[in-house]
Amino acid sequence: MYQPDLLKDRVILITGGGTGLGRSMALRFAELGAKLFLTGRREEPLQKTADEICAAGGNAAYASCDVRDPAAVEQLMDAAETEYGHVDTLVNNAAGNFIARTEKLSANAFNAVVSIVLNGTFYCTNALARRWIAGKTGGNVLNIVTTYASSSSGSGFVVPSACAKAGVLAMTRSLAVEWARHKIRLNAIAPGPFPTEGAWSRLMPTKEFEEHAKNAHPMKRFGRHDELANLAVYLLSPLAEYVNGECVTIDGALWLRGAGEFNDLLAVPDAVWETMEKSRK
Repeated sequence: MYQPDLLKDRVILITGGGTGLGRSMALRFAELGAKLFLTGRREEPLQKTADEICAAGGNAAYASCDVRDPAAVEQLMDAAETEYGHVDTLVNNAAGNFIARTEKLSANAFNAVVSIVLNGTFYCTNALARRWIAGKTGGNVLNIVTTYASSSSGSGFVVPSACAKAGVLAMTRSLAVEWARHKIRLNAIAPGPFPTEGAWSRLMPTKEFEEHAKNAHPMKRFGRHDELANLAVYLLSPLAEYVNGECVTIDGALWLRGAGEFNDLLAVPDAVWETMEKSRK
């Protein structure tokens, strides 16, 4: 349903762009004509995704960056502008998450997630917005949050992520008002369960729990990456120019079934938790 040149002449920077949902969005944006600048901490997946885009006839470049470091973020923006001249769109997708009993969390574990998700999103958003405001060019920001970021939801066993993503959602809505006069739009997507490499294994501790989660889902399935990527396309496209400060949930009505995506982990015995925690360490 999208025209093949819908995102022509757009330059989109995606954090966490080498793997998972970031990779899927990057591939879809490139199919529709956008130039991609990918970033993440590990160079190998970034290069692999960029090469895949270029091999398909698209245009992509990359640079590794730790978004927790504001100086590194500024260098990242310089590199992207050196490559393409101007970046008009930012997708804040980089994240960290794992399931844990909150009373067992260390301060470092909490800070590791919050620093990537909340601080990193702010550093990247502010670094680009300052350039857009100075150049009077406008821009688009899309933040990937979660269904449990809402104040009416939350979720046990992923408290650092819930806190950080709630902050990102508040940031999205606050800046949508503050920066609308600069022609900067900010929106968010709140995905439910979407299987990805790496993160999925940290959030689904056993095959049994994964099957339980699927069976408890109203649609009896998890999300497909193309479904989220196409929603992201819409929110970043000219079709959505009047959509600002919005958070769109894509979870097959899972959150309506009951708040807290991981609250069913209350049924996990302490002995199983101890085994999982030893494995994670």
